[in-house]
Amino acid sequence: MRSSNHSTVIEFIIVGFPSLKGLNILFFIGLLIIYLLTITGNVVIFWVIRLESRLHIPMYFFVSVLSFLEIWYTAVTIPKMLANLLADKKSISFNGCLLQTYFFHSLGATECYLLTIMAYDRYLAICKPLRYPAIMTTKFCFQLTMGCWICGFMCPVSEVILISQLPFCRENKIQHIFCDFPPLLSLACKDTSINVFVDFAVNAFIILVTFLFIMSSYMKIIITILKIKSAEGRQKAFSTCGAHLTVVLVFFSCIIFMYVRLTKSYSLNYDRTLAVFYSVLTPLFNPLIYSLRNKEIRAAIQRIIHKQQFLMSPHH
Repeated sequence: MRSSNHSTVIEFIIVGFPSLKGLNILFFIGLLIIYLLTITGNVVIFWVIRLESRLHIPMYFFVSVLSFLEIWYTAVTIPKMLANLLADKKSISFNGCLLQTYFFHSLGATECYLLTIMAYDRYLAICKPLRYPAIMTTKFCFQLTMGCWICGFMCPVSEVILISQLPFCRENKIQHIFCDFPPLLSLACKDTSINVFVDFAVNAFIILVTFLFIMSSYMKIIITILKIKSAEGRQKAFSTCGAHLTVVLVFFSCIIFMYVRLTKSYSLNYDRTLAVFYSVLTPLFNPLIYSLRNKEIRAAIQRIIHKQQFLMSPHH
């Protein structure tokens, strides 16, 4: 990948939030609570959908895959962020940094594709209800999901290969909360215009194409819903889409501002704040949005709890 005389940097220092000096323990406790809530929430959603036979339909299958993905998405960055908040030396090896960047972008791209598939599922269910059961078979759902993961993990390969060839021979301080392409490129000691262009092209394709597909699906869904005669029918159709649309808008609004730009220079605090939103808070919002706003998932959780209480009761 790199010849030994090509780069003298063998590790990077992740600066994080330097303004938090003295508040590290407080920030550590807050981040740890958020991480535990995120993992717990997504594990609960995943297992409730797996255990509850009434939720064995395509829409909830995709929600369970999203929850599974969020568990790994947060595991790529948050544990290292927690360790750095307590460590005196906030270092990460060159290869470790590249791996973190690769997996973070792979899982992020997978999420973009998965949210697109979920929009397509809602479009078929509402706009093509008669054809929906024939199209959205169990086999097709599995194939779509596998396609999301395969495409997601292939997307950042070219970016990682290009960045691994760059010489890093001066500064080794990453002005960010984890390893990522923009702060890494700013440390390279040669022209990175090709890297910036490839990053822009890959990110623009993944993010903008999937976002436009989702929005066009929802435009068609809204037009179809508005044609429904009964208010109850309209409300039911909107309720199945509301949670997904909320997740889409929160996730995409952050990553569009962060990654679809033709420059390697950026406001450090602006990027760090955005990174907290899409890497820490969005994975926490997803289970909250899907569980609190979804009657069927709330009812399934209550049924499972009642079933467990019944089995554990001494009179049983």
